[in-house]
Amino acid sequence: MMTPSAPPFDLPEHPAPLLDRTLVEAFLEHVPDFVFFKDRASRFVAVSRSKARRHEVEPADMIGRSDASYFSPEHAAAARADEERIMATGVPALTRLEHTRFIDGREGWTEVSKLPLRDDTGAIVGTFGLCTDVTDTQTIKLELDQAHRDLLNTSRLAGMAEVATGVLHNVGNVLTSVNVSANVLAAGLQQARVESLERVSDLLQSHASDLADYLANDPKGRLVPEFITSLGQHWIEERDRLQRELASLQQSIDHIKEIVGMQQSYATAGGSPEALDPATLMEDALRMNTGALERHQVTCVRDFQAVPPVRAEKAKVLQILINLIRNAKYAAQEGGQAVRTVTLRLAPGAPGRVHLIVADNGIGIPACNLDRIFTHGFTTRPDGHGFGLHSSLAAAHAMQGELTVQSAGPGQGATFTLDLPVA
Repeated sequence: MMTPSAPPFDLPEHPAPLLDRTLVEAFLEHVPDFVFFKDRASRFVAVSRSKARRHEVEPADMIGRSDASYFSPEHAAAARADEERIMATGVPALTRLEHTRFIDGREGWTEVSKLPLRDDTGAIVGTFGLCTDVTDTQTIKLELDQAHRDLLNTSRLAGMAEVATGVLHNVGNVLTSVNVSANVLAAGLQQARVESLERVSDLLQSHASDLADYLANDPKGRLVPEFITSLGQHWIEERDRLQRELASLQQSIDHIKEIVGMQQSYATAGGSPEALDPATLMEDALRMNTGALERHQVTCVRDFQAVPPVRAEKAKVLQILINLIRNAKYAAQEGGQAVRTVTLRLAPGAPGRVHLIVADNGIGIPACNLDRIFTHGFTTRPDGHGFGLHSSLAAAHAMQGELTVQSAGPGQGATFTLDLPVA
């Protein structure tokens, strides 16, 4: 039991009955939470054993002392100001979370309730409170919050990686065309019949003294004009062919510049929502995937209804649409249909909303996977990482949007709908 001690300050004139004192002492001895009573100078009048144990002292050792003996100066000053406000207003402070800093350098988290302490006449003579140590719970919560932030950041980076991967894939596809054109040009130059012209020139020079007779009467000489005509025709045809390859090469280079330039414009776009044209967003995302769609022989169908501008962030929308189009391309490729099709659709949604839809006629999604398709780490592809759709959903939510999926089942294709607010 607690050892009574005479406090160095005045107590109420009329002590409580013996039974009341016994009950209070029993309560303070055994209550697991930290309980304290203070006078108007914020000095402890009584404390629970659990409170004293927290400070590694006996309850009697705390009587007459203040928070300054046990907490950091900043924490003690804040507690003192808090108690003065409670005594001045009579308004309690209930269930408040505090970051507790002890005088010995320890830190923790405490859930605190403080109330005014009144005497028999109702006059406020101090404060009393009940505290619960929630350090373990709060630490876990903070760790979970940090893990959630890390997860969102990882998902955002994964989404950016998806966009970058899309850029690299498409640049790679175009570079294949560039390489083909370069090889054709190189082969054409190597096969040019320059040596034939040189031989004709040598032949004509060797007959410079009798050139007219040689061309008119010599059997080989009579073939020279016809050969020169044939050679000229060949060079004209070769010139036209190489010009076509040069035009194709220039077109491919322009395509690469367009892809890189578009990515740069989206990458440097600010993070603020703005009014955006849904059709332009769809076309930009499609251009970033054009090479991959062509390489896998996937036909793209546009079904754009008239819709108003949406309020969104350019980079986030591009991230989402590139993910959806790439996934639709893979699904169509693996679906086994004679004609592989990805459909891009724009349609009005609920009032004040617009739907950007990416559908495919591919492998479809089993019903058991529809609820898991956006889960972090979930993927059905052997080389997938499960970040793309999860990061897309997070990006949609960040823009007050929604991302949903529908599929009638395996072999029935899938439809992903990005719902965004009207600007």
